[in-house]
Amino acid sequence: MVHGVALVDEYGWLRARNWQQVIEEPASVPAEIARYLRAENRYAAAALAPLDALRKALIAEMRGRIREDEAEPPMKDGDWLYYERFRKRQQYPLFCRKPARPLKGGKAKEQVLLDGPAEARDHDFFEFGATQPSPDHTRLAWASDTNGSESYTIHVRDLATGKDHDRIRRTSGEVIWGRDGRFFYYVELDSSQRPYRVMRHRLGEAQKRDTEIYREENSGWFVGLDITQDDRFGFISVHDHETSEILLLDLDDAREVPAPVFPRVPGIEYEIDHHEGRLIIRTNHGGERKAEDFRIVALPLGETDLAKARTLVAETPGRMLLSVNVLKDWLIWSSLGEEGPRIHVREWATGNEQVFAPRAAIGDIAATIGLEFESDILRLSFSSPVDPEVTLDRDLRTGEEKILKIQEVPSGHDPSRYVVERVFAPAHDGESVPVTLLRLATTPKDGTAPCLLYGYGAYGHAMDADFETDRLSLVERGFVYAIAHVRGGLEKGFAWYRGGKREHKINTFHDFLAVADFLVAQGYAAPRRIVAHGVSAGGMLMGGIANMDGGKFAGIVAEVPFVDSLNTILDPTLPLTPPEWVEWGNPITDKAAFEAMRAYSPYDNIAARHYPPMLVIGGLTDPRVTYWEPAKFVARLRARMTGGGPILFHTAMKAGHGGASGRFEQLDDIARVYAFALAVTQGQEASI
Repeated sequence: MVHGVALVDEYGWLRARNWQQVIEEPASVPAEIARYLRAENRYAAAALAPLDALRKALIAEMRGRIREDEAEPPMKDGDWLYYERFRKRQQYPLFCRKPARPLKGGKAKEQVLLDGPAEARDHDFFEFGATQPSPDHTRLAWASDTNGSESYTIHVRDLATGKDHDRIRRTSGEVIWGRDGRFFYYVELDSSQRPYRVMRHRLGEAQKRDTEIYREENSGWFVGLDITQDDRFGFISVHDHETSEILLLDLDDAREVPAPVFPRVPGIEYEIDHHEGRLIIRTNHGGERKAEDFRIVALPLGETDLAKARTLVAETPGRMLLSVNVLKDWLIWSSLGEEGPRIHVREWATGNEQVFAPRAAIGDIAATIGLEFESDILRLSFSSPVDPEVTLDRDLRTGEEKILKIQEVPSGHDPSRYVVERVFAPAHDGESVPVTLLRLATTPKDGTAPCLLYGYGAYGHAMDADFETDRLSLVERGFVYAIAHVRGGLEKGFAWYRGGKREHKINTFHDFLAVADFLVAQGYAAPRRIVAHGVSAGGMLMGGIANMDGGKFAGIVAEVPFVDSLNTILDPTLPLTPPEWVEWGNPITDKAAFEAMRAYSPYDNIAARHYPPMLVIGGLTDPRVTYWEPAKFVARLRARMTGGGPILFHTAMKAGHGGASGRFEQLDDIARVYAFALAVTQGQEASI
């Protein structure tokens, strides 16, 4: 009983009692559950078998758009240039370096520090975490996840011999070195996969001898590590989804006890960098009222009263300040509002500012801050839904730009063949929902086209208008690819996020349905030829709209979907439950939050009604959305629905939240989704 309500969970048996072990050791899943999941996989595979030829064609197309020996532009760090590159036909990258200043007349010789294909050879899943050279560049701390659980093992490699010496298990994958290179800090996970304490490791010693530097006693808070751009301080970042605290670490002193910059104040968030004895702070602290779209201030080291801070960048309501970075001569920040993303640069000495915007009317821009503090170079990347990414280095002092890389599409790509639009759909309460559309110029706007409509809408995460080659396989087949920038994101500032959070979460679902109606009304899409697609919290959105008005859609794809929302948020032992209470509300202590979640939680609102064809995907080692959420949702859906379907369920038995880890294996996951979308929009659901 919860708040006087009896919650009956007839499929609760699908949750393994040893679920913590299953996340890290997928082979330990109880036999009865393993049989059930594998039977579901066989059923889905058999249903999708008629689409095998289409899936293979899609994979070949998508792979043809990838340059297989792709390399990232190098980043200078002291005497070295560090970069990643791929070998042809290989799934995982190489982490490499070469001298920044080769001997006169000589060619810089590459050193492969990490060979991804070799490290991944004996694993079904493999992903790198941190790859952090020591301050003297003689060692490399590197982390890897070999099962999709997001539990990383840190290794220390001697770069002269290529041999690994130290091994630290059950970490978040983050590393910061002490300045002398003899110790480093890392974050350890607890038994529920939460990052909860910071440890200091001295090279050559066993993990059991590591020293606890900081422990977070509140299970609702995340713990992370970072370093200031000038390498002067490390810092521990402790936060939930609406409050933060930062503790400074003196990287010169391995004995130092971390000191908080400010005490925790509920609802106040901040992040820091350091510049010549001042902390440069991005915060929503605004004095008498919160600066909910954030501002940037400066405060001398040691001062703890934010009211005494000097404002560097004032809040602009409706335009969210997303980040702040510092170079010796430059202050750099990014922002996002309805008119799109921007990168801002101010020279410390003169106050002169530069603003960089996407090069396309509807596009994306990103800035990468280098590894050095005394630099005038800012790396910028530009793309749009039709324009491949261009990466360049901009000299902030001279204005000179050097193009480093233009994303290559080996099979060919002509941006002029496509149309990109930004339209606004009227919502149920008078708001307007931004929608990004991509289609062929020859795809008619006459109400006949199929459409894939993607949505997320949570955690203040904005959907970028960037270049994704996979989408072209649908667009080339006459699809309109649409992104619904629903409430819960940041596309229209913090208020847009707040409007899809906690008691307002239902707005996210209404917004998505309003966008679907708008696309039909305006002729962009045919009635009941729209496929809805969402991942993770976007998968909750998919479950919600299926229950509310699934008949609008030809099909729904929900990947690693947060569909057992209420049961999960009622269980504080699960990995992300305590941190999520500020996002969704705490239904354990708050009856209003309980009733609000109970009203939209997809698993709790499955009804005796017609449901469209659905493809639901989970991951056995997923610590974010545990595998039993989609499993239970599908089981109850099949038992209660009165018509429609089919309902297909696939579990990645050796992967977690992000699916397959290899870059080509990921294409198989995408092709499954796209083949399903093509089939249901062509009236072939009866054959799958």
